Amino acid sequence: MIKIDLITGFLGSGKTTFLKMYARRLLESGLKIGILENDYGAVNIDMMLLGDLEGENCELEMVAGACDADCHRRRFKTKLIALGMSGCDRVLVEPSGIFDIDEFFDVLHESPLDRWYEPGNVIAVVDAKLGDKLSDNSAYLLASQAAMSGLVVLSKSQLAGEKDFEKTVAALNEAMKKTGCPRRFDINEVLTKPWNLLDDADFNRIFNCGYRPESFVKLLDDSSGTYQSLYYFDVKADEKRLRNLTEILMNGDNFGNVFRIKGFVRKNGGWLELNATRSQISVSEAAAGQDIIIVIGESLNKDKIDSVMNRG
Repeated sequence: MIKIDLITGFLGSGKTTFLKMYARRLLESGLKIGILENDYGAVNIDMMLLGDLEGENCELEMVAGACDADCHRRRFKTKLIALGMSGCDRVLVEPSGIFDIDEFFDVLHESPLDRWYEPGNVIAVVDAKLGDKLSDNSAYLLASQAAMSGLVVLSKSQLAGEKDFEKTVAALNEAMKKTGCPRRFDINEVLTKPWNLLDDADFNRIFNCGYRPESFVKLLDDSSGTYQSLYYFDVKADEKRLRNLTEILMNGDNFGNVFRIKGFVRKNGGWLELNATRSQISVSEAAAGQDIIIVIGESLNKDKIDSVMNRG
C-alpha cells in the first residue's frame, strides 16, 4: 500500500517550506512521490513555490479552494485517486491552514482509497512564536491539527528562544484542554531545532513519527465566514512599500486578525515575492510569480484593508 503523509499546521506556520525539505529527502532516497497541495481560497500561490520539485519522480496536484465542504472532499478524493494510479511510492498532503484533520482520515476509509493508501506520518508545523492570543476557533484548529500528530515541529525557531518555546507549548496544551483532548505535549517531545541544523538523526525521527489516534470535541463554527482571503491584483509596490503595507496590516487594530500576507508583485521584468506572518516578513526576488497579493485572516475588515492596499 502507498504511505500517505499529512503535513499540517495553522496559517503561516511554514508548512510549505517544511514540505519542500521533507520531499527533497524522499526524492534523494530514490522514491517517486506525489504532492497534493491545497490552499485556503481560490488562488493557490503555494503551488508555485513547489514547482522546482516537479519532475519525473515528483508529481504535483492541487485541490482548488473556494468551494463548500462536500465539493472539497470530492476534489480531494479525485486527486488522491489520480496519484494512486500514477505509481507513486509515497504521497504527501499539505492542506490549508484552515482544515479539519478528520477529513483526511475519513476520505482514506472510502473505496477505492482504502485499498490503496495507509496513513504514514502526521506532522504538525507550529510557529515557535505562536504566542497565547488565539481566538476559540483558532485554538480549536491548532488543537485538531496537533492532536493526532506523530510529531510537532516548531518553525522559525532560529528567531525564538526557550521562553518562546515554552509559551508556544503551553498555548498548544491550553488549546488541547479547550477541545477536551486528553493529550498534552512536553517541550522535550517537540522538535525545536532550527531546520537548517537538522541532521540524519532528526530526519530519521521525522520520517518514523507516525500518528496518534486521539479524540476531541468539535468546536469550530465558521458558518459566518470567520476566516477570509482577500485578493489584490496588480499591486504597485517596491520592497519598502511591501514591508510597510504588511507591518500596517499585521499590527493595526482596525483590520481584523491578519494571520498571513503572501503573493508577488512585478519588478523590472521579474518578481518580488512576499511571504509574511506576524513573526517574520520576507521579501525576495523570484524567477516566476503571479500578479496577486493575498491577505488571510479572521474577521477581516475588508473596507479598511482595501483602503490600505489600494493606496497609491
